This record gives sequence, C-alpha cells and structure tokens, in this order.
Amino acid sequence: MSRRLGDIADVLGLGVDGDPDLMIDGVATLANAGPSQLGFLANPRYRQQLDDCRAGAVLIHPDERSHWRGAALLSRHPYADFARAAALFENCADLPAGIHPSAVINDDATVDAAAHVGAHVSIGARSRVEAGAVIGPGCVIGEDCVVGRDSRLLSRVSLVCRVRLGERVLVHPGAVIGADGFGLAMHDGRWIKVPQQGGVVIGDDCEIGANTCIDRGALDDTVLEEDVRLDNLVQIGHNVVIGAHTAMAGCCAVAGSARIGRYCLIAGGVGIAGHIEIADKVTVTAMSLVTHSIREPGTYSSGTPLMPNADWRRSAVQFKRLQRKNDKDAASSGRNARNSEE
Repeated sequence: MSRRLGDIADVLGLGVDGDPDLMIDGVATLANAGPSQLGFLANPRYRQQLDDCRAGAVLIHPDERSHWRGAALLSRHPYADFARAAALFENCADLPAGIHPSAVINDDATVDAAAHVGAHVSIGARSRVEAGAVIGPGCVIGEDCVVGRDSRLLSRVSLVCRVRLGERVLVHPGAVIGADGFGLAMHDGRWIKVPQQGGVVIGDDCEIGANTCIDRGALDDTVLEEDVRLDNLVQIGHNVVIGAHTAMAGCCAVAGSARIGRYCLIAGGVGIAGHIEIADKVTVTAMSLVTHSIREPGTYSSGTPLMPNADWRRSAVQFKRLQRKNDKDAASSGRNARNSEE
C-alpha cells in the first residue's frame, strides 16, 4: 500500500520539504523506521533519535525542521497528523454485507441489508442494526437495542438491553454495555435489588475498550456524549454522564450518578465517587481518588508518588505526627477558648 509523499501531504493538508515522489509504504517510530517509512517527532525529548533515524521522511514541526536532514512533512500538530497518516496505511478488511448462517435473529429485530452480522451472533426482539454496521463473531445484542450506522462491535460484545449506539461507534472485544447497575436497598438486614429500568445512550464516534463495562441506568439513562474514548477495563456505573471528547485510561472506575464534563482527561486507575460533578477540561492524574466535586478546570492529583520504601516509611511517620500535632493544637485552642470565657 505505497503512497507518494506528496499525495500524503495533499490528503493531510501539509507542506512537503523534499522529494514529493518518494514512495512511503508505512509508518514507524523514529527508532525503527526504514527508508520507505514515515516517522514522526512530536516530543522534543526524542529529538536526538533523528541523528540515527533511517526513515524515508519524518513528520515534524516546522520549528524542529533544522534537526532533520531528510524529506519532511511539516505540521503544526505532528502527533495528530501522524495519527491521520497512519490511518492511510491501516489495512482493515471490508466485510461483506449479510448475515452468517449461524446467527440467530429475532423475528422482531431489524437488520439493514448493508450491515454485516458475523458467526454465532444473537440479536433480540425489537433491536435494530443500521446500514454499514459490523457485528463481529459471538456478539450478543439483547432486546430494544440500536447499533448505529457504520458502528463496529468487534467480537464477543454484549449489549444487554436498551442500549443505543450512535454512528461510527467502535466497541472492542469483551465489552458489556447495558448490564444492571449496582442498585441495592437495605431492609430488615437484607439487600433488596433495585430494578434498573433505564438504558445506555452512546453518542457518535465513541470508542469502548476491551472488557469495559457500562451499566444501564436505574430510571434515567447512562449517557456518553459524542467522541468519548474509554480504554480497556473501565467501569462506568449507572446513571453516569460523560461529556463529549472526554478520554479515560484503563482501570478507571466511576460510581453511579457522577457527571463528568467535556474535554476531560482521566488517567489510569482513577476512582471517581458517585453523585459528584467534574467540570469541563479537568485532568485527573493516575491513581487519584476523586471524592468531591471539581468546579474549575485544571489538573488534579491525590495519593503519594512512588519513592523508595525507606523514604515512604519516614513520610508515613511524619503524617502521623502531623495528625497528633493537629489534635494537640485543637485541644489547646479549646482550652484557651474556655479560659477566655471564664
């Protein structure tokens, strides 16, 4: 799948500095790129790799051009444009429209003639699969679900019930969307299960990672707005709302009824308590625990950064001493207040 460097530049709307007829057959890192591949420099920390780079061309910011001797595509946003360039070389097989003989489709379900339904798929009553959608092998679509135009369920995806996917949604293997939310009420020493009567609504261009779980709402829906990106092994509780263009890395967990704003970045292993709100354009760093609402944009962290064990133990001792000091100060303030009253 070779392409002229000039043609790549035209598609991406970039300038070419060098031979536009150079043939490129793929993309790679600066360290591993060969003479027929396109590399990229998005982070100045890797600038020294340009010295030994064998790439045929490099996608690079104009301010960094002087550090590279070969052909270049000039970009103000090198990482984003590299992602677009890589997509030009992605070789995904076009699956033919039609339904595999082993699929089981309920009589009340609707599958567009331009959709692909793979082997051992099950589609429940009143569900709809729209044109261009791909339902991979082993997927289970329950009742009252919608898979929007050009969406892809790669394999073994479960849409339990009342799940509505927008257009161009990508769901990776093992994801479970629309299972019961964790709704329980205690009565007379025993748990009573609260019926989960809502659904899940996922907007256009979202991506759901492998083995991620998104629970359906108790009454209202759980909602992901457009272009939300969830990594693998993410847990989204019932009635959570995630704003457009927010991305969450692996092993995050969001408890029920939390609301996360637009353009947020939630790093790996973050826990978010239920019934709180996070403003737009908030970044939460890895392994943080969010226990209260965040009202202003910015970067937030919690926890103790990694350090040698001996240093950590000394710090833990200091934490205890701080608490004892605070207790003594509070007691002293109380005595002083009583003495003043007397």
